[in-house]
Amino acid sequence: MKTTAFLSAGLGLALMASSAMAQDVMLRASHQWPGGKGDVRDEMVQMIGKEIEKAGVGLSMQVFPGESLFKAKDQWGAVTKGQVDITAFPLDYASGRHPEFSATLMPGLVGSHERAQRLNDSPFMDDIKKIIEDSGAIVLSDAWLAGGFVSSEKCITSPDTAQGQTLRAAGPAFEEMLVGAGASISSMPSSEIYTGMQQNVLTGANTSSGSLVSYRIYEVSKCLTAPGENALWFMYEPILMSKRSFDRLSEEQQNALMDAGQKAEDYFAGEAEKLDQTLVDTYKKAGVEVVEMSPENYDAWLEIAKETSYKNFAEKVPNGQKLIDEALAVE
Repeated sequence: MKTTAFLSAGLGLALMASSAMAQDVMLRASHQWPGGKGDVRDEMVQMIGKEIEKAGVGLSMQVFPGESLFKAKDQWGAVTKGQVDITAFPLDYASGRHPEFSATLMPGLVGSHERAQRLNDSPFMDDIKKIIEDSGAIVLSDAWLAGGFVSSEKCITSPDTAQGQTLRAAGPAFEEMLVGAGASISSMPSSEIYTGMQQNVLTGANTSSGSLVSYRIYEVSKCLTAPGENALWFMYEPILMSKRSFDRLSEEQQNALMDAGQKAEDYFAGEAEKLDQTLVDTYKKAGVEVVEMSPENYDAWLEIAKETSYKNFAEKVPNGQKLIDEALAVE
């Protein structure tokens, strides 16, 4: 009897262990930035991985940085279809499928890190996040990155300085504004800017402060127009999770992920402005000329944007004017 009881107890423990092991989930995260090099978006994803493992709810994460799993613009389809669980993704990259997302990279619509924080909890972002969720993903962490211009020819300050240059912009709204100023456009993800400038396909580009440093674009640049006090360029680059993947998890695991996402967002909020200073310091150290836009230059660009990207967005995008109005209503 004792032997039978012992075997029965042992079998029960084995089944419990087997059940616990069956509940363990390894998540896969993918993004386009260099891994382990200090890029804030990679750091956010890595932080989420560490936090969920620390929570002890049967979750762990493997991170695939540097487009090693999916190319930059393919990650939207991958996360919404559940082919990858988590991604750090510049949302406007998916504006070809969801043109409303161009509102998250609209010239002059954000303006400052403080205002970006206020936008996160606004009707504007409620509408954007509904489109994200309806498409098959949820937001774990909000992140808005400021950015600037680089050029291998001359500093891009007022609109006339862009005339005749071939530039990369992250999305349609900036492309339309730059064309309105007399520039030519060559579209590509930020991971290809270095090669584009090195091979003279581009004379310049605009992208985030983080990418301008992480991709070492200072090595092929003559001048940087830093965000400064007149930041024309802000882009929403959230940490997204596949809704299919999230819905398969237990409530305890879901809570752990949301908590980890909040910690990553809080970390980013403390780092956002530091990215801009790191950008300036890095480019100066590399011998690149660093300038900022004057208020007059900023206003001149904004006038062109209103006649091009703002106008087209309001006329052609479903609820386009509503989204612009909601964003502008945030004090």
